[in-house]
Amino acid sequence: MKKKKIKATATQPTTKYIFVVGGVMSGVGKGITSSSIACVLQAQGLVVTAIKIDPYINVDAGTMNPTEHGEVFVLKDGLETDQDMGNYERFLNADMPSINYMTTGSVYQSVIEKERNLEYGGRNVEVVPDIPLEVIRRIKKAALVAAADVVLIEVGGTVGEYQNVLFLEAIRMMKTEQPENVAVVMVSYLPVPGSIGEMKTKPTQTAVRMLNSAGVFADMIICRSSMSVDQKRKEKIATFCNVRAENVISSPDLQSIYDIPLNYEADNLSSRLLAILGLTPKKRTDLKAWKQFVKQSKGGVDTVKIAVVGKYFNSGEFVLSDVYISVLEAIKFSAYKLNLKPEITYLSAQDFTDKKQLKRLGVFDGILLPGGFGKTGVEGMLNVIEYARKHDVPCFGICYGMQLMVVEFANHVLHLKYASTEEIDPSAKHLVIGVMPDQREKIAKKEMGGSMRLGQYPARLKTGSLAAKAYKTTEILERHRHRYEVNPEYIERLTAAGLSFSGTSPDSTLMEIVELPPEEHPFFVGVQFHPELQARPLAPHPLFTAFLKAAYEAK
Repeated sequence: MKKKKIKATATQPTTKYIFVVGGVMSGVGKGITSSSIACVLQAQGLVVTAIKIDPYINVDAGTMNPTEHGEVFVLKDGLETDQDMGNYERFLNADMPSINYMTTGSVYQSVIEKERNLEYGGRNVEVVPDIPLEVIRRIKKAALVAAADVVLIEVGGTVGEYQNVLFLEAIRMMKTEQPENVAVVMVSYLPVPGSIGEMKTKPTQTAVRMLNSAGVFADMIICRSSMSVDQKRKEKIATFCNVRAENVISSPDLQSIYDIPLNYEADNLSSRLLAILGLTPKKRTDLKAWKQFVKQSKGGVDTVKIAVVGKYFNSGEFVLSDVYISVLEAIKFSAYKLNLKPEITYLSAQDFTDKKQLKRLGVFDGILLPGGFGKTGVEGMLNVIEYARKHDVPCFGICYGMQLMVVEFANHVLHLKYASTEEIDPSAKHLVIGVMPDQREKIAKKEMGGSMRLGQYPARLKTGSLAAKAYKTTEILERHRHRYEVNPEYIERLTAAGLSFSGTSPDSTLMEIVELPPEEHPFFVGVQFHPELQARPLAPHPLFTAFLKAAYEAK
């Protein structure tokens, strides 16, 4: 018997697409805006996913300089992406697949590969329309993978830049194809010059005209500023930017980025967007859990002072915290869960090359050493680790931080003179940290991009260990990004000297977690993976929670 074909009808669910673009200046908050819109729409029972488009020729974010571009966020399936993907995961409390991230480089690479494989049937392949069509293909595939009611697409860069014009063309093409299913949100900045004392709308008007010149017209304008936008400015923007006044949304600076979804709801953002798209919510807005989290973030019975000693904080005369944004947010989530106020101080590892500077650490309850690459600041990090170990200061090392904890222990407890990591000194006498076997060949062939141990891997924990107690299980899945590992030749000696390898790969070949016994130190734990990548506002990471608890109890 033949199966009856199901005809598409007007009542069948149709995916809606919301494009978020930025005007006036970079860093205006498109990623947080996209995440917050996704959050409030999800609270109405809709299936929401989010996409980031990066206008870089880099194929992924793994080769981008962290002090210029910020954190590299690794997805569950191993793709190295922009930090906004982390915001999406945190605000939606969901894992994002790799199809949800694209760069100019990855789009061009796909088109060129198709051309080489004769997938264009021998016709001429052109920048327009073939590049925008590839962008649209990826967007629709992401919608299909997520079975989404709504897809948020953040277009990186600022309107008026050459780099993102092809993505604006993709918006124009999608809007032309299905105007009732596509909305465009512009996030713009309204300055309040100190010498004038008045909020100015002209830069936003100019940005909107630039957007219009690409054939794209905003349905909604979100106004970022140091203060709330008054009704007079909303009406002025509506008049000159061809949007309705109720679709001009005020987005002032707030105490926390997690207040933004609630601020949007107060300005009826979600109902306005749903009206634009002709979409009906599946349930009454339920932000109860989110409101509870925000309430916890403003409470706290006591403070806990954490020093994050990193390699990449300094950027000229400025401190760049975005390079470790997931670590910093993970600390906050766990502190809020423990009803504590986190006081996080960013310290450059290079400052502690001089051991006299270690006395600065005396005011902190805990020390966290995040990941990184290369020689910069390593001597300072080793000095900090030695200080924390000898002075019983709770210390949490992540990735490179964990590897340097092993190096420090080998030098000063195991007394292996000249113990080091192959990344710093390949000729060192005792390479307690070495290149992973499969990575050695890749390095020799200069296959560097996207070739590290990336993504989610399982690990087994030693029963009764601090790690197992924190996780409340002995089987875990965590995300990785590294080329080096603890050298198997030294594991027996390190263990005999008192360092416990409490987490390993399932076949016991890779050391995933090291720790000192609780009777010797209140919290001295290093992990080869990046637990911060799985910390969420509504689901803090257990290791960060254990670290914060130990820091508070030891203060």
